[in-house]
Amino acid sequence: MSTLEKIQQHLRALRMPTAVQIVDDLIQTATRETWPFETFLAELLEQEIESRRQNRVERLQKASHLPAGKTLAAFDQSRLPLRLTRQLAQLCTGEFVTRTENLLVFGSPGVGKTHFAAAVGHQLVQSGRSVLFTPTYRLVDELLRAKRDLLLERELRRLDTYEVLILDDIGYVQQSRDEMEVLFTLLAERYERRSVIITSNLVFSQWEQIFKDPMTTAAAIDRVVHHSIIVEFGKEITSHRAQEAAQRIQQQTPA
Repeated sequence: MSTLEKIQQHLRALRMPTAVQIVDDLIQTATRETWPFETFLAELLEQEIESRRQNRVERLQKASHLPAGKTLAAFDQSRLPLRLTRQLAQLCTGEFVTRTENLLVFGSPGVGKTHFAAAVGHQLVQSGRSVLFTPTYRLVDELLRAKRDLLLERELRRLDTYEVLILDDIGYVQQSRDEMEVLFTLLAERYERRSVIITSNLVFSQWEQIFKDPMTTAAAIDRVVHHSIIVEFGKEITSHRAQEAAQRIQQQTPA
């Protein structure tokens, strides 16, 4: 067995697959360019670490279920007032996740709440954070099935593996008492431990439509608002869907 083969064998034993693939070429480059040993070793390790980072991001991206087209690059920030542009940039750093804070995004339908939240989610994934994006009604259905099958605790543990849970359109759950209970349980479980991003076209004064009674509504709001950042899409932001529809009508109208 050659020295190179021994090195590759040791790298495999250390579970460094990228290093196994590049070590031969890297040795040749180091010899040709007369690298010091430290430079060769640093380059070998850096490429292994970067490969692991990229593989992790790919796994996190696949597991996140984030809408593929709703990235930061695809988000039309020119529609936003300066205050929201600044908030978006700050949120994308992920510091609020480190502080286990929540992010609450409010606004009328069509103004870009979902894209805003998803763009933040994509950036968090790129920085190595675990994120799960889901329409709220779908997750509530899954929690109800788990509760029916006596598996709710296990499902909550699974969701707890995600640093950030994005609940899109919380106002569109069907609003039965069973749904209210599992949704409240989820929010209570994550309180001060994991971050939640919520989008809603219902302001807090309307959340009783979701949680059914004043006491539960107040308790739910308390858990999501405490340690939270609130983003409000005001009246100055018009619905992009309405704008697109108006443009299509204009294009179809004969001159």
